Amino acid sequence: MAKQKQSDNFNMIATTLSGLEEVLAKELEALEVEYIKVGNRAVSFSGNLRQLYEANLWCRTAIRILRPIRNFKARNERDLYEQVQKTNWAEIMDLDQTFAIDAVVSHSTFEHSLFVAQLTKDAIVDQFRKATGERPSVDRIRPDVRLNLHMHENMVTLSFDSSGDSLHRRGYRLQTNVAPLNEVLAAGIISLSGWDKKSIFIDPMAGSGTFLIEAAMMAQNIAPGIFRRDPFGFEGWKDHNEELFEMVWKTAEAKEKREPQAQIIGYDIDPDYVLAARKNIENAGLSHVIKIELADFFKTEAPAEEGVLIMNPPYNERIVSDDIHQLYKQIGDTLKNNYQGFDAFVFTGNLDAAKSIGLRASRRTPLYNGAIDCRLLKYELYRGSRRGEGKGEVQED
Repeated sequence: MAKQKQSDNFNMIATTLSGLEEVLAKELEALEVEYIKVGNRAVSFSGNLRQLYEANLWCRTAIRILRPIRNFKARNERDLYEQVQKTNWAEIMDLDQTFAIDAVVSHSTFEHSLFVAQLTKDAIVDQFRKATGERPSVDRIRPDVRLNLHMHENMVTLSFDSSGDSLHRRGYRLQTNVAPLNEVLAAGIISLSGWDKKSIFIDPMAGSGTFLIEAAMMAQNIAPGIFRRDPFGFEGWKDHNEELFEMVWKTAEAKEKREPQAQIIGYDIDPDYVLAARKNIENAGLSHVIKIELADFFKTEAPAEEGVLIMNPPYNERIVSDDIHQLYKQIGDTLKNNYQGFDAFVFTGNLDAAKSIGLRASRRTPLYNGAIDCRLLKYELYRGSRRGEGKGEVQED
């Protein structure tokens, strides 16, 4: 890969979770990239090397930032092998660099992504062996160069993976509970809530504190990539500009707001979770911003007249509740009686139990938690009568 000028633009693809594409597009808009196009679990755009570094540091809802090398059609094994060999791999990596290939295959005559990855690896290795008599090694865990192959209906996009390890692994979360929420999903849910980063933010079932930390990072303008321990994928590239990356990193550090910008409060009924959340909060350097307490949500009251409350109660998938319908009924009762004036968001994968909340959702956003089909339900808890006259106090269909 020839050394590019800092100002040269090239195409990129940011991958994300289903339902968060528009949120990611807005994050990319803020980085002033060009030609933003929303796709399925991905947003394509154009930018320069600085913007690629910034996208990795700043995009809260991106999983990977890919830089396409080339697109081609592969009808069979021979096609794929020959097309991969059309790239001069010696320009992309050195013999002493390790590499790995992540393959994603859908609606294709090729059935197995592992086979596609293996064939691509063979084409690269054979090219080096023919030219030099030697071959680069594969390292699936910590490669110097990570490649991504996406095949849909036999159309292939072969890309550099500039992120390396998935961007959802921020690096602050050392302690987790049995069902931790993916950081990208948590950040996306907060963005979808429309929280203004100034009003009170509450997570009354805080678990390991992911919602709280992601909210605090937004309020304090902290780049999510700043906690990262492992190198980014682009740091192993031939055209990596360390000086430019250092500048992008220092600029991100300088943008952090030190003084708390919003009241961010968490509760959990389990002392082990509270302890785990506290350790993660401390690890993120946010103890001065986030307050977390041992408390039963059903006995709490709103600490202000208005704000945003987001919770991810058990679904009976990974955490099993004795009576899931009773739990959800109690959630509805507590929101109705104790949190009037708030916008409450319940993220759940148990759509049947959600009916027991007994409130009418003003918005239902489809999302996934892993493979679990979920909804983000919005309840506008108007002040006034407690006898069911408000919009947020009507039985759900």
